[in-house]
Amino acid sequence: MGTCGKNGKNRTAEGVVEISKNPTDTTRRNKMKDMGIKKKKHVAIRRIVILCILAVLVLTGTVFSHFGGFGTGESADPKEFAAYAGQISEIAIPDNTRIIALGEATHGNREFQQLKLDVFQIMVEQYGVRAFALEGDYGGCEAVNRYIHGGDGTAKEAAAAIGFAIYRTDEMEDLISWMRSYNETAAEGDDIRFYGFDMQQTEYNYQFLLEELKSLGHDTAELEILRDGEEWSALYNREERVSFLTKLNQELSERNLASDTDQAMDTAVHLTDILLQNQAMEKAYEENFADANGIRDQYMADNTMWILAQEEKRGNDRIFITGHNGHMEQSGTYVGGENKVMGNLLTDRIGRNAYFAIGTDFYKTTCNFPTSSGKRVNRTFYSRDP
Repeated sequence: MGTCGKNGKNRTAEGVVEISKNPTDTTRRNKMKDMGIKKKKHVAIRRIVILCILAVLVLTGTVFSHFGGFGTGESADPKEFAAYAGQISEIAIPDNTRIIALGEATHGNREFQQLKLDVFQIMVEQYGVRAFALEGDYGGCEAVNRYIHGGDGTAKEAAAAIGFAIYRTDEMEDLISWMRSYNETAAEGDDIRFYGFDMQQTEYNYQFLLEELKSLGHDTAELEILRDGEEWSALYNREERVSFLTKLNQELSERNLASDTDQAMDTAVHLTDILLQNQAMEKAYEENFADANGIRDQYMADNTMWILAQEEKRGNDRIFITGHNGHMEQSGTYVGGENKVMGNLLTDRIGRNAYFAIGTDFYKTTCNFPTSSGKRVNRTFYSRDP
């Protein structure tokens, strides 16, 4: 019977036998060596994984800190919060109000678009409001107005006619569908009308101007050559277009003053106003962007006053308007303080007590907005973000 000595040789009764070339022991040593190498590799891999996890956590923490952090921040004092915020059902409109304005903190939130319908329903049912005016161009919104009065197409197509991607939503379709359903059973003269007070688009404004002029028996030959499909004709520059539209506007205005009751003439004048505003605004943005925003708000205020006048002719003493908080606020100005926002301008015209503004905000929100490439993305923000 043999034993294993310190020198690694097998000792037997018959003598010493070398075992250094024993294949079984050699295999065992190789396996142990391989296991040691694999163990070192596993340790190295684990270290790499741990470092990657730590890097991800650091990066995530940085991103979350930028967009509001992991916590919820300081809690608002309930009493202080209640002094500024309230339920929709608690909204009380003073009797002398002529313009009710609903602002939205962003254009890309589902919740704010849902509020348009929620608040407008209350205005219709409790305050007798029959006019809805949107931060969209007049012509595109007139296409919606025709749809809610029984026109062809779908609510989705009507929303697309407004011209901005921010209104191509399920929520806007719901609003339009509700208006159409309301009008289907409304008594004569009690129908809801859909207006726009912006001037950034031209297609529908031009199209409806042609319709109105033809209904009035006005020659449209010169107007038609200014356009090439959906765009202005390259044969005429901006100055030439403005010159023609200004002349047309003056002619129609004189006829409108003479008739005083011709709705088609009044609408035709307004459509030429919108097209002229569009040309002036484009020029302003090219020459002085800082002042251009103020010019746009001035035009939007002018158009809102026209809408109010139209409703007053129908016997309605108030209208509902909606747009960004920045346009709706009662005392806002643009940077520098020289150019007032739309709500501020309207307040000057009708009086502080006649303009009722409802602002909206969020604590945490996910909204959809365009990037510099034009692609729309979803981003999450907190109200305390800069």
